[in-house]
Amino acid sequence: MLNISLICIGKLKEKYLRDACEEYQKRLSNLCKLSIVELSPYRLSENPSQKEIENALMAEGKAIIEKIPQGACVITMCIEGKQLASDELSRKLDELAVSGVSHVAFVIGGSFGLSDEVKSKSKIKLSMSKMTFPHQLARVMLLEQIYRSCQISLGTKYHK
Repeated sequence: MLNISLICIGKLKEKYLRDACEEYQKRLSNLCKLSIVELSPYRLSENPSQKEIENALMAEGKAIIEKIPQGACVITMCIEGKQLASDELSRKLDELAVSGVSHVAFVIGGSFGLSDEVKSKSKIKLSMSKMTFPHQLARVMLLEQIYRSCQISLGTKYHK
């Protein structure tokens, strides 16, 4: 059974997002060992300067790196990442498992993204879309895609 960590900056504020994540966590409980790590976002001023943003990314990046499990394959969610279809993500996760990877860590940054240091640790950089989504919604979308990937691997009718 694959271990999957989801390392995120920020907590889910809206109940409907928490409920959706809880639903996918429940669905995934028999398919993988899932853990979600929520890290506090760096506090920024109302109109942060580029230097403040860089400091925030560095501080958040350090916290993220400390939470990446030893030996995990890191997959960062970032705008410059590659877009994969659901079946491609499923094949990628299957390939990692077959190659001996037992732990995958997905990383979702805050509203300003991820530090270059975190991105440099990733084996795979993924982008959900060219569209912009709130990073809290990205968590729900990613959990759904992980669930969909598992269902594709099992050959169920969930993925049509």
